[in-house]
This record gives sequence, C-alpha cells and structure tokens, in this order.
Amino acid sequence: MTDEKATPPVEGASGQDEESRTDAAASPGGTDPEAEKAAKVAAAKAKAAALKTAREAAGGDAPAPAGDADAEKAAKIAAAKAKAAALKAAREAGGEAPAEPKPPWEDKPVPPPHEDASGDDDATALAGAIEDAVLAADRFAGDVTLTVPREHLIEITTFLKRERGYTFLVDLTAVDRLEREEGRFDVVYWMHRFSDSKRLRLVAMVPEGEPVATVSGVWRTANWMEREVWDMFGIEFAGHPNLERILTWEGFNGHPLRKDFPVEGIDTGAAIYPDQYPPGGGPVVAEEGGQDA
Repeated sequence: MTDEKATPPVEGASGQDEESRTDAAASPGGTDPEAEKAAKVAAAKAKAAALKTAREAAGGDAPAPAGDADAEKAAKIAAAKAKAAALKAAREAGGEAPAEPKPPWEDKPVPPPHEDASGDDDATALAGAIEDAVLAADRFAGDVTLTVPREHLIEITTFLKRERGYTFLVDLTAVDRLEREEGRFDVVYWMHRFSDSKRLRLVAMVPEGEPVATVSGVWRTANWMEREVWDMFGIEFAGHPNLERILTWEGFNGHPLRKDFPVEGIDTGAAIYPDQYPPGGGPVVAEEGGQDA
C-alpha cells in the first residue's frame, strides 16, 4: 500500500477556490441530487408564500404574475367556484336564477336557404363554353353546386381545370339514392381553386349498372378516389387504368356503402378459400342433390 501525498496549497489561491474544493469533497460526484431537490422544493415554497402574502396585502385579489401558468389556472378555478356559489345562493334565495341569454344564432338557429346560382361566374362560363353543360345551379351556405350531365364529364372537368383554374380535386365520392327512379347514384366532384380559395362541387347522376367516364386523365389523384367509389358503391368508371378494389379485398361480395347492403355484412370466403367458395360467393355452397354444405 502506498502512502497518499497531500497536494501542497498553491500560493495565491483564493479563499473561494478553497471553499469550492471543500464543497466538492463534501459532496461526492460534485452534486448531491437530494440536496438539489430539497433546494427546488424550498424555492417553490418560498414563491408560494410570497404570492400568498401579496394577495393578503392586496385584499385577497392580487393579480398573478405574468407568465405564471399555475397562478393563472388557480385564478380561473377560483372565479368559476365563485360564479357557481353565486348561482347557488340565488337559487336558494328566490328560486331559479335567470339563465344567461344565448347568442341569436343559438337561441333560434336558422339554416341558410338554398339559392339559385345560375349567375355564378363559373356556372355562366361553363354554360357558355359547353352547350347544356349546366342542368342546375344551387348555392347553399356559400358553396356552389352544379348538376352536370355525365355524358360530358371529361369536357366539363377539363374546361374547369384549364380555363377556370380548378387544378386541385379535393374529393370524389358518391351518394346512393336508392328510391330515386331516374338514377340511383350521384357521383360528386369537389374542386378547389387556389387563386381565390373557391370551391366548386359537380354532381352527375348515374343510373345503376351504367358506367361513368374516368377523370383520372384530368386529375391523376382521381385514380385512387374512383377505385374507392367502385369498391364501396360498385359504380364503374370507364377508361380507368386499374379499376380494382382499394379498401376491401378482391373476391369481396358486394359494395358496403350501398343502402341495400346488409348491416351485418356478407361473408365472402372466395378470396380466402378459393378451392371451396366460388368467386364472389359466400360460405354456403350447394352440393349435388340440392343439399347445402
């Protein structure tokens, strides 16, 4: 074992340096986590005591220091409690307190009316460029909807994109109007123009079993949107480059967003057990002799 040699003091060393060395020696590793935690707790208590003293000096209603989130939260809670206590006292004193008046749009809500939008700039331009392109024009809550013939969809959408600035196809979906005789489905196109942030909606009526032209050549993003409509509603888009299901699997029986689709669903085992179930078929297969499997 070797004897440890004490380091001789350096001449000119300040008393502060010696005090630092003494603190370091008393606290292994340079810092004591428990002491540091205790110091933070003491500082927090001192701050809370100072706030309490300030409130008492100002009559219990001193404003919280700016940026003090905890004090601001406590003030809001106190105000809510005071309001609740006042309402309770009013009820006990003379029955129910009068309710605060509601804003007019909440007291008597009035839905916006449908208006004729045939004078809209886009409707006028489209009607002037393509004959019989606008079958109806409606404005509701500031949005314009144009009903258009499905036979001219490519011409109409191309004109609106190139000549009217609707370069962004926001969405393409469909609505199943099962009871409508003249055409079961509405195919809906939402377009956006960046120059003035205007949106325009097109609606094309499509009878069941009849196709509608794809607009994937106008907006490439329509490729996936039309696949979703085909998957969910069974509407065929003529000329689509890859009209396959996108949410369900190939072999799925039916189209889930049709109103006549069973709520409990249809078991389609064709894609999972192709050796047992025919394509598009369900789990019950008739055997020879008329007996079900």
